[in-house]
Amino acid sequence: MVLQHQFSLKEHNTFGIPAKAEAFIAVTSKEELKEALSHSDYPDPFILGGGSNMLLKKDIDGLVVHVALKGIELVKETEEEVWVQVAAGENWHQFVMYCVEHGYGGVENLALIPGNTGTAPVQNIGAYGVELKDVFYKCTVIDRKNLEERSFSLAECNFGYRESVFKNELKDRFVITSVTFKLTKANHKLHTEYGAIQETLEAKGIENPGIADIADAVIAIRSSKLPDPKELGNSGSFFKNPIISREQFENLQEKFPQMPHYPVSETTVKVPAGWLIEQAGFKGKRFGDAGVHKNQALVLVNYGNATGAEIWELALQVKEQVQQQFGITIDPEVNIIE
Repeated sequence: MVLQHQFSLKEHNTFGIPAKAEAFIAVTSKEELKEALSHSDYPDPFILGGGSNMLLKKDIDGLVVHVALKGIELVKETEEEVWVQVAAGENWHQFVMYCVEHGYGGVENLALIPGNTGTAPVQNIGAYGVELKDVFYKCTVIDRKNLEERSFSLAECNFGYRESVFKNELKDRFVITSVTFKLTKANHKLHTEYGAIQETLEAKGIENPGIADIADAVIAIRSSKLPDPKELGNSGSFFKNPIISREQFENLQEKFPQMPHYPVSETTVKVPAGWLIEQAGFKGKRFGDAGVHKNQALVLVNYGNATGAEIWELALQVKEQVQQQFGITIDPEVNIIE
């Protein structure tokens, strides 16, 4: 391990914010991770994965530990199912492509989501009708207090919409070192009903899609709507899609009959935050180097030299306008580091 000081994090966060770490270490094994966590000069280090789901409003004091553990291992299989253990530092999209190439089904709808595998359970990432919890089997972690290793089952993770035990009651307590997924080898359960997947498949003339077709459709849709962080700094969807009561939705529908919605339960409805932001007039707007993407209002972008504080100020403006116009509170999906 090499300890570096005043280390630029610009290449380690997808917003491209030029914040610095007082000290920085990249770890490639659990032993190195334990050593970094117990560094006598830097208690309570900041854990960094792929940097895809955070907004840095300032420099980070103390030690940043970049989890770069690698490896994909087949741990169990039957005729129809397979269990795959993935190290925390593996790129998520590359893992999805690995599954598609090997004929493993379940994660194809989650193609092209930025970030690393180790942070995926924290957020319970999801897209196009599928969430990580649908394919999750267990994860292994290291306890930051005593450096002991343990695992969390699906039930113990307490997954919700962009939520988990690691984001709430056990926040900053554990570092995830690997995630094991339960996937299908045959009789794949395909999800084509959400978003534009079905019409994309129809446009390609595909009537009986396989998992590769689903992944290709998702990649095409995301590529057309979402900017590549390597070309335009962003963190994907900045806000969660709000879930409101059916009563509130029906009242709003009288005033906004075109409002899209997705039933969540008998009493609740999910409304796309991107639609709300677009109706509030922010789509494509730019404020200095901070802006709202022209193709997808759910995505805030850094045109080059925006600070984290400037992007956050824009987020607050968006949130306030949506609240005023619709009476709906939209909350960040991105972790705000301040």
